[in-house]
Amino acid sequence: MARVVQFSAPRLAEVVDFDPPPLPPGHVRVRTAFSGISAGTELTAYRGTNPYLTRSWDADARIFRDSEAGVAFPVVGWGYSESGEVVEVASDVTALSVGDQVWGIWGHRSEAVLPVEKLAGHQLPPGVSLAAASFTRVGAIAYNAILSARITLGDLVAIYGQGVIGLLATRLATLSGAQVLTVDGVESRRAESLKYGALESFAPGTAAEQIRAFGRHGAADTAIELSGVYPALHEAIRSVGVGGRVVASGFYQGDGNGLRLGEEFHHNRVELISSQIGGVPAELAGRWTVDRLQTGFLDLVGRGAIDPEPLITHRVPVEEAADAYTLLDTRPGDALQVVLEF
Repeated sequence: MARVVQFSAPRLAEVVDFDPPPLPPGHVRVRTAFSGISAGTELTAYRGTNPYLTRSWDADARIFRDSEAGVAFPVVGWGYSESGEVVEVASDVTALSVGDQVWGIWGHRSEAVLPVEKLAGHQLPPGVSLAAASFTRVGAIAYNAILSARITLGDLVAIYGQGVIGLLATRLATLSGAQVLTVDGVESRRAESLKYGALESFAPGTAAEQIRAFGRHGAADTAIELSGVYPALHEAIRSVGVGGRVVASGFYQGDGNGLRLGEEFHHNRVELISSQIGGVPAELAGRWTVDRLQTGFLDLVGRGAIDPEPLITHRVPVEEAADAYTLLDTRPGDALQVVLEF
């Protein structure tokens, strides 16, 4: 039997058995090594706040509709940042071999049968461990935010939220030539951000004023918001100057309480950009793809420019997955990256 994590009801995670499917032509079987838990998007499904649980996404019209829910409990195998080893290939598959170490998206399950096209080119590059490869998707989210920010050499960039994606974004912004200031409500994360290249890190509350007082030019050029909290997005808008750019890369839930668009956003003519891993910035779509974001992040890991593995604070056997979700839900300041081990 194989195992998969499911959300049986809001705030109820369980590990259930399933029969491994047969291997059809053009497919490979992967045995999971690590599966990273997303402390943002994934927790919205765990808590029952994800919009897919109350609405359906019309992919053709690109609009949410209220007619019916797109997802219902039990929500099975939600994860989206996995690494593992190919253990079986169909006879017609030549792009992958048994023993290849790969990364991809197949959810919190002990094994998966996938079409070879989903994993071709997803072999781990030299210098990348299976544990580090489980950061591929979250690394790509951070990378996408950096591209959306259009950072130029010497820019003052404020990054709100120093969880895993925020810390990776801090490092990527530093590599892009920015002077980075960070904001987070957890002291240990503020300290961690200094290790990833931030010049200073501030607690929420007066962060916008402190950022504006930091440099010679009176405000940040760009802010990136990754916490998914509306008041933080409002403070990010307050941080930038006239014509400044704010990248909203968090997954915001419910009504926008705390976001007051009639204030600095309106008076400073701030540019607000949405960054979401479903696509790259439109102006880069001719050269960049989501797959390039992912492989580009792993190449940086392989070259030693980024080391995500120290961000793993908890390696949890999949049998204890329920405890992992309780930790992230109730004591988020006690953890950074939680990975399930299979």
